[in-house]
Amino acid sequence: MLRIVVLVSGSGTLLQALLDATADPAYGAEIVAVAADRKSAYGLVRAEQAGVAHFAHPYRKGEDRQRWDAELTDLVDAHTPDLVVSAGFMKLVGPTFLARFGGRMINTHPALLPSFPGMHGVADALAYGVKVTGATIFQVDEGIDTGQILAQQAIPVLDDDTEESLHERVKVVERALLIDVVGRLANAHGAGD
Repeated sequence: MLRIVVLVSGSGTLLQALLDATADPAYGAEIVAVAADRKSAYGLVRAEQAGVAHFAHPYRKGEDRQRWDAELTDLVDAHTPDLVVSAGFMKLVGPTFLARFGGRMINTHPALLPSFPGMHGVADALAYGVKVTGATIFQVDEGIDTGQILAQQAIPVLDDDTEESLHERVKVVERALLIDVVGRLANAHGAGD
């Protein structure tokens, strides 16, 4: 089984999609822990309801960022993951984390990278006036949304789309892509055993 630690910041809809997928042993992956950067993240409630180990490790403004990163690294490493999934985690991990989990961490993004990187992919795509956007799953590196692209899916931008309506449609695609990519990684991991 591919051991996964999922990082969340908010409601955890991507996490829930993974929880649902990993409920089937044939999927080949298990979520061994969920970490959040906010104690109020609903993703922690989802983890508790699923019986998955979970913890919050908030970063407070002005705090030593390198120490926070090193502590997060150790907290995640304690669960010996094969893969770390950033699922709506709104903090950048630092060099210590990437040194430990580089090549084994993936993220989702609500746009077709390399277009519209950063925290406002949906709003930026709308503001630019594109007619097609989508979702990307990529391997995390030192840059902001610059890692190797693992999967993408395009969706049309409708004439009457708002940021909210477009983001809801992108989230549906993001969840499906994430399940597909993690499933492929689990399959490859199982084949390597």
